[in-house]
Amino acid sequence: MQDANFILREPLLNSKQQVIGYELSWQQKNTEPLSVEELNSLLEFVAEQFIHPDDGWMLGESLLFLETVPELFQAPALKLLPSKNIVLTIRRSYLADEATLEAVKELRGQGYGICLRGADINRIDKTIMGLISHIEVRLSASDFAAQAKMYAAFKQSSIRMVARQVLTWQDFDACAALGLDTFVGKLHLTPRPEQSTQPKGINAAQTVILQLMELVRKNADIAALEAVLRRDAGLSYKLLQYINSAGFGLRSPIQSLKHAVQLLGYSPLYRWLSVLLATASSSGYSPVLMETAIVRGRFAEMLGVPQLPKGDAENLFVAGMFSLLDRLLNVPMERVLATVQLPEMVSQALLTREGAYGPYLSLAEACELNSALAGSLAESLHITPQDVNRAHLSSLVWAKNVAAAAKS
Repeated sequence: MQDANFILREPLLNSKQQVIGYELSWQQKNTEPLSVEELNSLLEFVAEQFIHPDDGWMLGESLLFLETVPELFQAPALKLLPSKNIVLTIRRSYLADEATLEAVKELRGQGYGICLRGADINRIDKTIMGLISHIEVRLSASDFAAQAKMYAAFKQSSIRMVARQVLTWQDFDACAALGLDTFVGKLHLTPRPEQSTQPKGINAAQTVILQLMELVRKNADIAALEAVLRRDAGLSYKLLQYINSAGFGLRSPIQSLKHAVQLLGYSPLYRWLSVLLATASSSGYSPVLMETAIVRGRFAEMLGVPQLPKGDAENLFVAGMFSLLDRLLNVPMERVLATVQLPEMVSQALLTREGAYGPYLSLAEACELNSALAGSLAESLHITPQDVNRAHLSSLVWAKNVAAAAKS
C-alpha cells in the first residue's frame, strides 16, 4: 500500500544547473516487489498531488522520471499522469519480453517518455532506438575523448542522454559539455571549487532584507517597515509584484507599500523575505540549491503544522529555508547565525539538528537525500508515511510557484 512507502526524489539538472525534472523512487520497508495494486495506489497519490482539477499539471515544464517494472504498465492510474511530462525508466533486459515491448510501444505512441537503463550504447538496434526518448549513460572521465565521439551521434537525434553517478563538479561540467542532462544525487549540496574565490557574506540587497526581517520579528510599526522598503526600489517593486500576483486574487492592484504590508501581514511577510534572502545571493550558487532550500523550508513546515502551534510551524519554515543559507552565502553557518537573529530552537536545529525542530528538518533532508533514516525519523515524530509523502510532493509544487515569483 502507498502508506507503507516513502517517496524520495532526486533532481535532474541541465547544463545550467537548473532543475528540469525529478526522479521519484519508493523506499520500502521490505524487499518484496510492489504489486500492481500497490503501484497503482502510488501513482494515484502522485497524480492527486501534482494535478489540479482546473489548472492541470502543477510542476510547469518539469519532467517526472519513474523507475518502472513491467507490472506498472498494468496500473490504470498511469494514464492519469500527463504523458508529455512523464518519463518511464525501464531496464534493457525487460524489453526481451514481447508483452513488455508491446506495452512500451503503446505508451510511446501515447506520448510518454521512455528512458533506457542498463544498455550498451554501441549495441542498441534501430527498433529500440525508435522507442526511447532518453538513455542513461555513465560518464568515464578516463575515457572522455572516446565518449565525446560516441555521444556526438546521439546529439543529432531526438534522444536525450541522461548521466548518473556524477560525483564531482568536474564530472558535471564534462557532462554539460557533452550535452547531457544529469541526475546529481547529493552533489548539488557540495560547494563548487571556484566558490572559494567568490565574495563571501551578505550583499547590499540582503542587508536590507535582514533589516526588514528583524523589524518584522519585533513587530515594528508599518511606518518603520515602509521606511526601509523605500530605500530599495528593487525590493519595493518585488513586494508589489508579489502581492499583485494571481495567487492573491485581488480585484484591483495594490500601489502603496503601506497597503501591501497591511494586506500581506507580518508572518507571510517574514516568510517571503526569507525566500528573497536566498534568491538575492550573489555568491554564484546554483539554481538547484535555491530551489532545494525553498522545498526544504516548506516541507519542514508542513510536517510540523498538524503537530505544533502555528508559530512553531512558521519557525520550521525558516529552519528549513536557512539550512542551506551557509552554502547560498558561502559562509559558515555560525557566521550566518551571528548575522541573523533567530529563535534559539531554530539555531539549534540549524547547527546540530537537535531540539524540538531538529527531527523535522532531518526528515525533510532524508527524503531529498535518499536516506534510510526517513522511516525511523517519521516514526519518532508519529507522522505517517502518507503524511510525509503528501507534505513532500505539495512542497515541490509550492516551491515551483514561489521560486518563479521571486525571480520575476
